[in-house]
Amino acid sequence: MTKHRYSSLHSSVSNLRISESSPQQQQQQQQQQQNPESSAFSAEAYAQPFLEFISGNPTIFHAVDHFSKQLESQGYKRLSERDSWKSQLKRGGKYYLTRNGSSLVAFAVGNEYKAGNGVGVVAGHIDALTTRLKPVSKLPNKVGFRQLAVAPYAGALNKTWWDRDLAIGGRVLVKDPSTGVVETKLVKLDWPIARVPTLAPHFGAASTAANQETNMVPIIGTDNSDIFSENASNADEETAIKTNTFAATQPSKLVKVIAGEIGVTDYSNIINWELELYDSQPAQFGGLEKDLIFAGRIDDRLCCYAAQEALLASPDTASPGLVKLVGMFDDEEIGSLQRQGAKSTYMSSVIERIAEAFAEGSYGPNLYNQTVANSFMVSSDVCHAVNPNYLNAYLENHMPRLNVGIAVAADPNGHMATDAVSHAILQQVADRAGSKLQIFQIRNDSRSGGTIGPMSSAQIGLRTIDAGIPQLSMHSIRATTGRLDPGLGVKLFKGFFDHFEEVDKSFGSF
Repeated sequence: MTKHRYSSLHSSVSNLRISESSPQQQQQQQQQQQNPESSAFSAEAYAQPFLEFISGNPTIFHAVDHFSKQLESQGYKRLSERDSWKSQLKRGGKYYLTRNGSSLVAFAVGNEYKAGNGVGVVAGHIDALTTRLKPVSKLPNKVGFRQLAVAPYAGALNKTWWDRDLAIGGRVLVKDPSTGVVETKLVKLDWPIARVPTLAPHFGAASTAANQETNMVPIIGTDNSDIFSENASNADEETAIKTNTFAATQPSKLVKVIAGEIGVTDYSNIINWELELYDSQPAQFGGLEKDLIFAGRIDDRLCCYAAQEALLASPDTASPGLVKLVGMFDDEEIGSLQRQGAKSTYMSSVIERIAEAFAEGSYGPNLYNQTVANSFMVSSDVCHAVNPNYLNAYLENHMPRLNVGIAVAADPNGHMATDAVSHAILQQVADRAGSKLQIFQIRNDSRSGGTIGPMSSAQIGLRTIDAGIPQLSMHSIRATTGRLDPGLGVKLFKGFFDHFEEVDKSFGSF
């Protein structure tokens, strides 16, 4: 982000109707006055833009498309994995690439970068718990209701999904009938189309049933044609869909609505789609002083948002011998095993191709491994904020708060990549950036989650720390973070890009 871009963003946020600053905002202003470097930075400036991002880009495909367009507008050049990069990469150049439309890597090459120098990485996952349509989503009408066959992605379709207004969106693969070329069209409906209805408690034990296959099938409308005369319009819709086509395996009314949204008149040109249901309620500020953010899909698009903004905000003059890289990966919630996941060769191949492009002589394992040894990754997944109603679930001195700063996540059993060295490196970065670090570790009698940190660190060999923005209600359809937390994430991640090259000089033996 250039200075001009920051000024424009700050000006737009200054015009928001906010009655008065919250205590957290006043505290931040005092800290900025005490720290010269942070005086020009406003965490508040990122609050409203984050709300707009999370509400406007509900599916993973929309989120990646949003980030891609933002990078293009800031001078980043799109790369294709199918092309050679040898002649394309230049010092001072800025680039990005996507894989499967659901993961993204962006990087800026320092003006003084030399082959073998390190890569500073901030990486997280851009997938979120969701509910996806089954390959054949068409179901027979049942007692006057139309329903939709869906499957949970990761831990979705849990009890927090009951009685929610669910909208639909995703990507549609459409064949151009004149050329035969298949292209992707993104779609999202601006109204809720589905709901998973609960059973009233009057029915006793049956009301607590939660079989995801039989008790959590969304309703998408009514059809009482079995007791009334057949609806002619329904018959017309069925006739318009050719047999033995993809559209014939989907609810006819859904096909009609989606086709209308993307401008397709011949339904047989829809050759497939990946659609999902999502909470349609927009992200919004909450709390008496509007110092909280209530939103869906915070895990982990919050850290991805902060990482990208940090990359754009880091000036070219900071760490000029470094490659600054942001990675956003799909499939973390289900193990990262797909080709667009962090356990694939995606990020390692990008680092390898960067090292090769700037090799002055022959390229080989020696140069690549030198590059990796000089590199460092911040694995930026959201972290558990302390819940005041369950203090006994947390360790003393390991209770991250909202609106304070990034939390370092530790785990001696390897679920997190943090160690003493990586923690010390990020602490020095935080000191230079004027950021505060918190710390989280799970109790011995609880089960820790995981991140892309350990898998990426092991596969590539990067020094790594797990550090993310705190949130409440992880794995719920809606979660809570602090109003300042998106900006505080930007601040630390920007500080990492700005200062890592200098900080790393003190850690040459690790």
